[in-house]
Amino acid sequence: MTISLSDQPLWTVVNPHIKGRQTKAIVEQRAALVRECPELLTYFSQDNVIQLIDGINTHSPYLQKLIKDMPRFLANSLKNSVHDSFNLIISELNKSCTHAAHDVEIMFHLRQAKKQCALVIALADIGSVWRLSDVTSALSQFADCAVQNSINYLLRKAEREGKFKPSSHPLNPDLSGFVVLAMGKHGAKELNYSSDIDLIVLYDYQRAETYLNGDIAPFFVRLTQSMVRLLQERTPDGYVLRVDLRLRPDPGSTSVAISFNAARDYYEVLGQNWERAALIKARSIAGDISAGDNFLAALAPFIWRKYFDYGSIADIHAMKRQIHAVRGHEVIKVSGHDIKLGRGGIREIEFFVQTQQLIFAGRRTQLRGSQTLNMLAKLHEDGWITAKARDDLTKAYVELRTIEHRLQMVNDEQTQRLPNDDASLLSFAQFCGFKTSSAFSKHMLKILNIVEYHYARLFESAPMLDSQMGSLVFTGVTDDPETLDTLQKLGFKDAVRAIETIRGWHFGRHSALQSARAREVLTELVPPLLQSFSDSGDADEALRAFDAALANMPAAIELLSILKSNKKVRDIFSDILGGAPRLTEIISSRPHVLDAAIDPLYQDHLFDRDRYHERLSLILNNHLQLEDRLDAFRDLHHEESFLISFKILTESVTPQEGAVLFSTLASELINATLIAVKSEFEIEYGIIEDGEYAIIGMGKLGSEEMTANSDLDLISVYRFNELVQGSSGGHRSLHPNQYYTRLTQRVIRALTAATKRGVLYDVDMRLRPSGTQGPVASQYKSFVDYYHYNADFWEFMALTRAMLITGNSALCDQLKSDIQHFLTSQSNINNLSLQILDMRQLIEKEKSHNDLWDLKNASGGLVDIEFCAQYFALSYGHQYKNLLMRHPRKILEQAYSSHLISKDDVDILIHGYDMLSALQQAINLALRDQFEPEKCASSVLKHISSLLHFPDFKSLEQGLSEQKKLNRSVFYKIIKS
Repeated sequence: MTISLSDQPLWTVVNPHIKGRQTKAIVEQRAALVRECPELLTYFSQDNVIQLIDGINTHSPYLQKLIKDMPRFLANSLKNSVHDSFNLIISELNKSCTHAAHDVEIMFHLRQAKKQCALVIALADIGSVWRLSDVTSALSQFADCAVQNSINYLLRKAEREGKFKPSSHPLNPDLSGFVVLAMGKHGAKELNYSSDIDLIVLYDYQRAETYLNGDIAPFFVRLTQSMVRLLQERTPDGYVLRVDLRLRPDPGSTSVAISFNAARDYYEVLGQNWERAALIKARSIAGDISAGDNFLAALAPFIWRKYFDYGSIADIHAMKRQIHAVRGHEVIKVSGHDIKLGRGGIREIEFFVQTQQLIFAGRRTQLRGSQTLNMLAKLHEDGWITAKARDDLTKAYVELRTIEHRLQMVNDEQTQRLPNDDASLLSFAQFCGFKTSSAFSKHMLKILNIVEYHYARLFESAPMLDSQMGSLVFTGVTDDPETLDTLQKLGFKDAVRAIETIRGWHFGRHSALQSARAREVLTELVPPLLQSFSDSGDADEALRAFDAALANMPAAIELLSILKSNKKVRDIFSDILGGAPRLTEIISSRPHVLDAAIDPLYQDHLFDRDRYHERLSLILNNHLQLEDRLDAFRDLHHEESFLISFKILTESVTPQEGAVLFSTLASELINATLIAVKSEFEIEYGIIEDGEYAIIGMGKLGSEEMTANSDLDLISVYRFNELVQGSSGGHRSLHPNQYYTRLTQRVIRALTAATKRGVLYDVDMRLRPSGTQGPVASQYKSFVDYYHYNADFWEFMALTRAMLITGNSALCDQLKSDIQHFLTSQSNINNLSLQILDMRQLIEKEKSHNDLWDLKNASGGLVDIEFCAQYFALSYGHQYKNLLMRHPRKILEQAYSSHLISKDDVDILIHGYDMLSALQQAINLALRDQFEPEKCASSVLKHISSLLHFPDFKSLEQGLSEQKKLNRSVFYKIIKS
């Protein structure tokens, strides 16, 4: 790496931008340096050098100590050019680290080089010998060198310790499959003076298997931890670099070193926009550089979207707002201002650039650079920003980064905050070359305001309509003309009805609004609530639905108070009212479901099996009567399914994650229902000695794909010791066959009965052996025999989604084994492809509506994708056990991993599956009835389109039509092959 610098001796080209003080202490410090190193007297005869050294001694305790500890190094640095001094440090460091025999030795060499680089770079920066790009490039080059030498040393050490197989050649880091990626400013070669370095450490598992003895993952984790220790542990010689590994995928649950495959899978499935922004600057710096470069190249489709990605701007801006909110940077000021994260700071310039890169660089490869100043120039060249924006932000960036370096040179601290007190601010102003703090402040305010101006033009949204909304008068019995006008401007089509509705609230026409306090809160709530209704997309529908909800509430003061104080909840609530009639219906009939939705404790709560199990256990413990338990189960189901729907609608979880949550909730409710029914059933009928019982989930329950209104496909199986004939032994004794049949009927009735709290689920038992002709509960031997001798091919296809829900563990384990055996022995099904095609044609003929919105049965629908997955499972499950995954998407992923399907084809099917299942989820959340777009409110269509990340419904229709054609073509390609 070559840095373009002056080749003149440093003392001849120094132009110090610093105001020192000729105090007695400063003069004595200078004299002490000369006594220690008489050669310095030659350079101290120069005014420019005296000003530089005195300024450093005045304002930077850290640099003053470096000079005091290394006077001869200072003399040599002044004698040579900065270019030569820096290159010599790097060269000597490489040599010394190569020959280091132990940790203490290499840590010493690294720390000595760090101090030398810190002094040389500071002299060049303060002395105006180097430009900003030279300074940041040199800092980044030293960081690269430190990481590289640490890694190389540790690999050599591991080889000496016998960690590598004897047959492997001496390890070459370039072939190790282990790589360190530099992120952030380090990755962009824009590192600041006292910066942490952000690293991601990756390894190739397959490559490592060829040379490593022992477990692979622990080896690379220890290697990474050792690298961090070499670099950041503080010794008497100081430290080298602080290392931050938190930019790796999911740092809360992953090791400090992760495999390429795990990282790639994470980014492809879970990667977020902020991670895309971070990866813009990623760079391979140590280890197997080519492997790292290949990994980053493979991530290009994730980082750079094919189409202009306007959706990224919201995420990036949300991060910036969060920084302001959490760290207190709401206003522009000088004293105490954070010049990186605060208003008008460095981060705003970086976001200005990165957001436009994320939006446009998918199709504009010239915008894919990592360096801020270069990309400002490219954005102008490409026509996205004006010349003034480029010039203003370039100048501001250079100024702010230079001041950032000065701040960090004071005490070698990772800080970007300007001093708070007057004395410190004056000292720092003089360190930056200003005579007074007022002159410095004036200069800083000008820079910060320029940055904020350009940032605001790109990002800041229009102010909310609050007091500027207009007249909103709902008193009296006549309509206020100005209020009518205001409501019409807000998007209310029936403003007269809106006024009458709100007037009725003030009149206490609903019991929930009859208290004085409720109406008092309502008066303050109405203006912002109407604004939220306006923003929902269908103001009239949102108002009507809210009025219906109020009519069903016994009390509303708590809800009204939270809505008044919480804009986020108010907006979300309004969106649900206008865009999801099904949820509005739930709110209207069961207002209590909102309690959890508006509780801050629930908003970020992770819903999982343990949570549902705990709540259901409390019900079983606290309610003794079956009827009470079933009612409590229904209350829990309504509340939890509403919360899942709420999270999907607000995009707190994806539709696919929501499907798993719905399925998990159903599984736990089935288990609790069985426990509740059995406890009462056994009192009446006793128990079967050595009897075992299990319930198998099929269909969407089995594959964990349930939607908000899915029914339950179940199969029940039992077994008992047939050698010991006998009955259940209760008050009303039953033969085992009768016993388990009646138990199953009781469970089904408990799940489906319409109690005063409603229905829990509809249950479908038609997938059991022999369908509607078979018993509702299958004896184990009959179950096994049926699949051995009598089951049709489509029943094995259905069995690919089977999951054991509840029952005796021994029987469940046996059934799991049996089901796997059934599936892995089906590769000899005659003409499986032809049978699947015949079945597909029959489904289309009998069940398909043959329109675009038949998402399941029509051509290109979910059945096509599911049949492809089931075809792979049945045809190749005996060869690749990982195909038996129940979930169509996972089966397809494994089919690709097993080389059974091409990348293009699997991408089409997986994208098609994600789109259709998400759309099915979105429609079922919003509506109870069949989806007929022409009969839906525009806000409903807007909600559904938004959840699928389409700008409007027309785009969604077009995208769906194209995707279904692709699905069908791949279906025929696979099944007919």
